[in-house]
Amino acid sequence: MSTPSAPSAPSAPRRPWRLAVAAEGIDGDGRTTHGDIGLGDLADHGIEWSPIDLATQELTAEGLHGFDAVLLMGETPFGREQLGEQPTLRHVARFGAGFDQVDLAACESHGIVVTNAPDGLRVPMAHAALTLLFSLAHNLVPKSQLVHTGRWDQRSGLRGRGLASATIGVVGLGGIGRETVRLLRGLGLTVIASNRTPRPEFCAETGIEQVPLADLLRRSDFAILTVSSNAETRHLIGRTELEQLGPDGHLVNVARGAVVDEPALVDALRSGTIAGAALDVFETEPLPTSSPLLKLDNVLLTPHSLCWTQDFTAATGAEALGEVIAVAEGREPAHVVSSPQRA
Repeated sequence: MSTPSAPSAPSAPRRPWRLAVAAEGIDGDGRTTHGDIGLGDLADHGIEWSPIDLATQELTAEGLHGFDAVLLMGETPFGREQLGEQPTLRHVARFGAGFDQVDLAACESHGIVVTNAPDGLRVPMAHAALTLLFSLAHNLVPKSQLVHTGRWDQRSGLRGRGLASATIGVVGLGGIGRETVRLLRGLGLTVIASNRTPRPEFCAETGIEQVPLADLLRRSDFAILTVSSNAETRHLIGRTELEQLGPDGHLVNVARGAVVDEPALVDALRSGTIAGAALDVFETEPLPTSSPLLKLDNVLLTPHSLCWTQDFTAATGAEALGEVIAVAEGREPAHVVSSPQRA
């Protein structure tokens, strides 16, 4: 007669997945500088979150101890110093497309997967690029200043270049660049593009020509930068490139500040080497109050937030947190930038 087996001991309840949200100005209710990104929905997936306010706290290995994941919402560098001998962290998620501040090799060596959220911001970023483009082409800011200062008699001198007969060059055909091209072509505008790798199918689809960067700059009245930031694109636009753009050319940068040699750009704007520029990004952010860019009247400046809209917050929040939920539930995330399995 067999002896009945003893009942197995109950398994310990699985602890909640813990997420640290590293952002400037985040509060305990989940409000960030972008607004409500949907952190309250994480509880339905067994995920607890805690804020790390980068405005008052440093991001440290000690501060991340006990967390399974961290959501990076700022531009604070993340690497070996923040990892230390981190025993618990499994996932680094970026709020947005850029991940240039994340040390991917360090994360791989610690067994950490890195994800980003590139889809939700594509349309808002393309809209931001067009906002700057149209503002330059129609001299929007100088004309607004004329009304504020009662100088209507000077408006004939600010007619603007316009876009109907202009050639617009898009530098970088990633997700944001392609969306920007589609919008421009939808308006019936003339567009050319430059990209490190050929995009023949996209060019055929949209009816544009892909050309080398130097050719694009020489032919463009407006050049829009949408490339990613990395070692290969650092100072992609320098003195030589600005001379190629020429005295009738305008530069729009919605990529990263490091893509442009800023002192060279200042000199080009001062000397008339190019006609003007519109910048949402800078090599040093916030832009120092001592920056000579602030004293130039042929440059339009916005604080790396032109795409921050309700649409942007909702879409990017859902996408970034969707990656957190996927990893927490043992599923494959949609946008893996780097992982130990793929190293």
